[in-house]
Amino acid sequence: MWLGVGMLWMATRLPWRLQIRMGELFGDVAWLLARHRRHVAQVNIDLCFPDRDPAERRRLVREHFRAMGAALFETPFGWWADDSRLQPLAHIEGLEHLKAALARGKGVLLLSAHFTTLEITGRLLVPHQPFAAMYRPHENPVLEYCFRRNRERHCLRAVRRDKVKDVIRALRDNLVVWYAPDQAYKARNSTIVPFFGVPAATNNATARLAKVSGAPVIPFFSHRLPDRSGYRLVIGEPLEGFPVDDPEADTRRINAVIEQAVLQAPAQYFWTHRRFKYKRRWGIPDPYAKGSGNQPTR
Repeated sequence: MWLGVGMLWMATRLPWRLQIRMGELFGDVAWLLARHRRHVAQVNIDLCFPDRDPAERRRLVREHFRAMGAALFETPFGWWADDSRLQPLAHIEGLEHLKAALARGKGVLLLSAHFTTLEITGRLLVPHQPFAAMYRPHENPVLEYCFRRNRERHCLRAVRRDKVKDVIRALRDNLVVWYAPDQAYKARNSTIVPFFGVPAATNNATARLAKVSGAPVIPFFSHRLPDRSGYRLVIGEPLEGFPVDDPEADTRRINAVIEQAVLQAPAQYFWTHRRFKYKRRWGIPDPYAKGSGNQPTR
């Protein structure tokens, strides 16, 4: 594993466009070989975009693997490249919304989602607005070290997502907290709400954190530009009238915000994650299981 990390570190010395092209080629190979992950992505895309032509949905899966391959190179590039190489790639919109919200003194919950560009665009934002980053510990110790070490290096703090008191403390210290609550969540503080019309076990902590801290929630999403000229980072205005003290309504609203971001660059969302798992306790069948009608594509 460390050898692979070392090779990726060496690849960061290459021109950025070449790294992205190499990653896309790697994604083409992964699309051929990673049958299980291809199945998961196809099920997710079929469920979320039933009105699209089947051939278009299959193309979207392949484009997603190319985006994942690009992320394999751009993530370490975001960790180890100098700002002089990174900043020309950043096209930031709406930074004034973040600055104005932070001036209120309550901190800011910076709402993101798991796009393939997540790591590098976080690094691109740091020189313009430092922030604390929430993270989930990785099962692989090498990857855990790399992700945690580099978030600690570039961010004000690296906060585990299960350490709620640390998150609230950061907000009360008037910090921006970067937060992506969109993956499947099986803990007790989850709510079944639609994601692209499909019931999904969803973390409802966004509203609770906002209510306890008084911090505004600001959407922050990004994607890789199709001409390989860099990344578009969009910071929205604070969510008005949020939260409303209704966990289901608040969580639905968060999912709706994320859906709109996904539609801007659908291939770059993290479709290989089993977004619709953890539903057995609610009596909802597993769409990824054999015999579910969602068999691997060939």
